Amino acid sequence: MSDLRPKVYDLVVLGATGYTGKLCAEYISTSLPTNLKWAIAGRSEKKLLAIMSELGAINVDRLRPGIEIASLNPVDLNTLARKTRLLINTVGPYHIHSSPVVEACAKNGTHYLDVTGESPWVLNMIVKYHEMAKANHAIIIPEIGIESAPSDLLAFALVNMIRKELSVGTKEVIASVHDFKGTPSGGTLATILTIMDRYSLKQIRESSGSWATSPIPGPKLQSSESWNGKLLGIRSVPGLGTLTTSISAAPNIAVVQRSWGLFDGGKLYGSKFQYNEYMRVRNSVVGIAINCALAFAGLALILPPIRWLAKKFLYAPGEGADKEATRHEYLEFHAVATADQDGLNPRRAFAKLRWDGSLYHFTGVCLAEAAMVLLNDEKLLQRLDGGLLTPAILGQPFIDRMKNAGLVFEVEMMSDQ
Repeated sequence: MSDLRPKVYDLVVLGATGYTGKLCAEYISTSLPTNLKWAIAGRSEKKLLAIMSELGAINVDRLRPGIEIASLNPVDLNTLARKTRLLINTVGPYHIHSSPVVEACAKNGTHYLDVTGESPWVLNMIVKYHEMAKANHAIIIPEIGIESAPSDLLAFALVNMIRKELSVGTKEVIASVHDFKGTPSGGTLATILTIMDRYSLKQIRESSGSWATSPIPGPKLQSSESWNGKLLGIRSVPGLGTLTTSISAAPNIAVVQRSWGLFDGGKLYGSKFQYNEYMRVRNSVVGIAINCALAFAGLALILPPIRWLAKKFLYAPGEGADKEATRHEYLEFHAVATADQDGLNPRRAFAKLRWDGSLYHFTGVCLAEAAMVLLNDEKLLQRLDGGLLTPAILGQPFIDRMKNAGLVFEVEMMSDQ
């Protein structure tokens, strides 16, 4: 049951001593309002004090955050959830550590944000805690970092553009990672390796792109991708170029499919809606090679000895590249939406999203700015009410805040073909 007592904090960052949590805390310290009541939380008081000292040096005009010592047990987590309006959770791998965190927030009516990309775990959280969160007016939004906020926001913006301009639904959104440079953290790499220890291939497949995450049954439509394209892993799309398999597509597709169902039972996006995601390549030969390499890597990781060996050579969870090494990272997404119109040449819309700089900093920014939307927009809170939701549910206010934080986000109708 939601706790109606006054909250000590507006938000708490759980896992602030980890790689992503620290970046999020730094952004909060430098960029969010100085009257924000917030805290950093984790198991080690020594590490939290060190982080607090670093944050004080970054912004001397801000009051230092509170410190909350909390282990991942129900007693500590329920106590923590009752103290704050919103909890940002950066403790991964989420399928190992974070189910009790979601439960505590859903039970106590505390809003929750995380940056997992673990579709089987997210589906499990939806099944277990969506109704509890809804009953207690807790808004729970997983995957609101680099996975899967860009994909979900692009699809949302394109669908709204087509509705506004043409008053019709959208038949398909095709997105591509147009350009990318980044280095995964230890937590991300650990997640990739451990998720295959926890879930079967069937569970992973069913949670990623089969409409399993949607609150209502998805459209029964034939895929727009040719069998030849599926076999070779390549596709050519006007406006996007030559595309191939993207390693991050599956969790992003699952999130967009849930957004489809959450918005007016699929009516906003349209009854024939599809979402597909790829990665841009120079030519078909490169695309086929990448598709084969990813398939081989996936098959190799099925074998436990290969996963065990890989763990020996990777960053440990909580670690990642230093700031200088990530300074020149970037991510650029392009997406094209096709209107649900009769005829040979339905109208299309184009969207571009670009972030220059550390991609884990981008994830931290997403968390902090999404938190500010939830903390400040009372009308949105009343409309959403609660449940396991998606980044797109935060709508244009979230996009606008991200643009103000440095995100390039452009949407336009394409010229008639």
